[in-house]
Amino acid sequence: MFNRSGDEGYEKSDLGFERKTLVWGNKTLMTEFRLKSGKELPIHKHPYEQTGYLVSGRINLKIGGERYETFPGDSWVVPENVEHGAEILEDAVAIEIFSPVREDYLP
Repeated sequence: MFNRSGDEGYEKSDLGFERKTLVWGNKTLMTEFRLKSGKELPIHKHPYEQTGYLVSGRINLKIGGERYETFPGDSWVVPENVEHGAEILEDAVAIEIFSPVREDYLP
């Protein structure tokens, strides 16, 4: 599968972010998130391992009771079924990979 960059295909959330599924295969799915400053992603958990990379901006991540202030170039892994959330400190773009594939994120 191949995906060309573009501004089409983003889904808006009531939580103040936009999500676009970039590509997916049999075991992984890659998503781009555009996050707005001042918003918060509430603590939640799911049965997917989630690996992330901060492209731009600044966020405070909460993963399993720990807090991490993240800057562009930082990366993380959230194991499956571990509580996590985020406070958006500056407008940010993050790339995250989910395994197994999140069917609810398929276009």
